[in-house]
Amino acid sequence: MTLTRRAALILGALAPLPLRAQARDDLLLILPPESAAAHDPGPGAFDRPKRLAAVRRALARPELATAARIEAPKASLDALLAIHDPAYVERLRVSAPREGVLRLGPDVIMSPGTLDAALHAAGGAVLATDAVMQGRAKTAFVATRPPGHHALPDEAMGFCFFNNAAVAARHALASGAERVAILDFDAHHGNGVQKSFWSEKRVFYASTHQMPLYPGTGEISERGAHGNIVNAPLAKGDGGEAFAAAWRERVFPALEAFGPDLMVLCAGFDGHKHDPLAGLRLEPQDFRALTLRLRDFAERRCQGRIVSLLEGGYLPEDLERSVAAHVAVLAEAG
Repeated sequence: MTLTRRAALILGALAPLPLRAQARDDLLLILPPESAAAHDPGPGAFDRPKRLAAVRRALARPELATAARIEAPKASLDALLAIHDPAYVERLRVSAPREGVLRLGPDVIMSPGTLDAALHAAGGAVLATDAVMQGRAKTAFVATRPPGHHALPDEAMGFCFFNNAAVAARHALASGAERVAILDFDAHHGNGVQKSFWSEKRVFYASTHQMPLYPGTGEISERGAHGNIVNAPLAKGDGGEAFAAAWRERVFPALEAFGPDLMVLCAGFDGHKHDPLAGLRLEPQDFRALTLRLRDFAERRCQGRIVSLLEGGYLPEDLERSVAAHVAVLAEAG
């Protein structure tokens, strides 16, 4: 199936807003338009609009007052099709409801605002990648909602419609990056990212995640066609010590050997000890400590370039504190 001309117009990119005129910003914050809150799966849903309100509060803290800010544009059709099948993108377009909600699967619900919100999430990831790769910003954080790391090339799942991290990585490769590392600290394994780059030796994917847990992938034995995938499962009840050890002992040695030009983070905060969708025992300081190590690695190996994309985290108060701890470290990059 090919995309219709109408679909191409609906999914076409908005012209991105210009970045602040200066040599380079240490941190760029990319937020969706207020209309993105119209992605509302309804009562009882975990990925609810309050999550984005919590992230906005985190990014409004005084320590981030000097960070550059910009509104996320919609992703272009070309950017989406670099990862997703044309028939799948068309299916999302024709499925978008005009009112009410439509359940595409047990954990995927569309409302009238969902398609636009997903397009802005992927578009923000592309804009952040351009800004960092072109030297207009050292690091960038994108308030991506809906999240993306579960989205497969031809299937929405786990609250995810477009795979924001995969779109960003493919765009970076098309823009001249030689090696991109996607680093995922969400409590759930990013099965969509792993599948998208299983056979792509220019992309390294590493994930710490609780296991067993949705979506059921992420075994240590899943290593990719080129040994380019590192999974470091954690057990229910694991806290900051086990989390740090997994990164120190399994992920960072492989990342060092890979030597990326750009690091894309799947920044999921549902490992927080209060989160309803996982059983890890992490606290905001654990996310801060990992971000410090990631930032220091980036400074040493890839000119400080980090694009961080929001994934999970489903209690707004804890999400606010965790995002604030993570982004504060990115703002300290120098």
